[in-house]
Amino acid sequence: MSRPEPRGEAMRRRDFVKLFASSAAAWPLVAQAQQPDRMRRIGVLMSTAETDMQTTDGVSAFVRGLVERGWTLGGKMQIEYRWAAGNANLYRKFALELVALAPDVILAVGGSGVSALQQATRTIPIVFVGTNDPVERNLIASMERPGGNTTGFIGFEVSIGRKWLELLKQVAPSVSRVAVVRNPVQLVGQLTAIEMAAPSFSVEVSSVDVRGGIEMERAVTAFAGSPNGGLIVTPSPFSVIFRDQIITLADRHKLPAVYFNRFFVAGGGLISYGPDIIDQYRRAAGYVDRILKGEKPADMPVQAPTKFELVINLRTATALGLTIPAGVLSVADEVIK
Repeated sequence: MSRPEPRGEAMRRRDFVKLFASSAAAWPLVAQAQQPDRMRRIGVLMSTAETDMQTTDGVSAFVRGLVERGWTLGGKMQIEYRWAAGNANLYRKFALELVALAPDVILAVGGSGVSALQQATRTIPIVFVGTNDPVERNLIASMERPGGNTTGFIGFEVSIGRKWLELLKQVAPSVSRVAVVRNPVQLVGQLTAIEMAAPSFSVEVSSVDVRGGIEMERAVTAFAGSPNGGLIVTPSPFSVIFRDQIITLADRHKLPAVYFNRFFVAGGGLISYGPDIIDQYRRAAGYVDRILKGEKPADMPVQAPTKFELVINLRTATALGLTIPAGVLSVADEVIK
């Protein structure tokens, strides 16, 4: 069961974010002439809250990647952050604020942030991470040649849905009913992939839409009223925002659950499989570096994940009465004991 974060750790994380989120309120509204040694300005539109541990780990990797390429924070580089926390109104508000600052490039986390930024500018380069189905969402023309002012790194391919279902059945063979926790406003590709794979694993699939904590708790509690249930938690800003509550519900109702990144497992979840999101932030730093040196996002291919992580929490498995197969343990990237 997830426990509240120690106050000292929360304070350290807030201090960490403040360290990197140095203010750029004095940025000029009109971009200066392109000079090799001039200060470069980067905007960042995050989909999560400022205090979220996934946010701070990603920010650290992104900044470190830029520093490794010669960009000194406060010297050659200034960064201005906005945290939308999954709020549609804040995406629009912060997109306009960042564009008004006339940065050289903007990093956007999540498709909603990209959409809001594209409505605000078609000229400032945008590099995204954690965005799914960018072609279907009309964010880019194609993966190979995205066109326009936007490129980046997709978060999850649709086919991963089958892998999540396969893992759930491997670690909890008795599961015959699966609830897919998802954001109802996002595309249904991953849910469709899970539904198509369901007959192969002899399971019935339903969905739990995450619009708010109370609604989600009612839906999961109702689902848990019948036996042999399990959860698959798909990626969205809302899943991240309600991470602790989702983990707590799975623990309370003894529901085996597969999550999309390791932060859920570190917080007490059973098992996760997905792309290394921190690696995507590092790779995004490389794209930002190339744009700052003159390359155009229109000519930079959008890239799929290349590094995946399987993380297992044995303490949670024991609490659920599950024995993780040796074959699954042998390929895990991390096992929490």
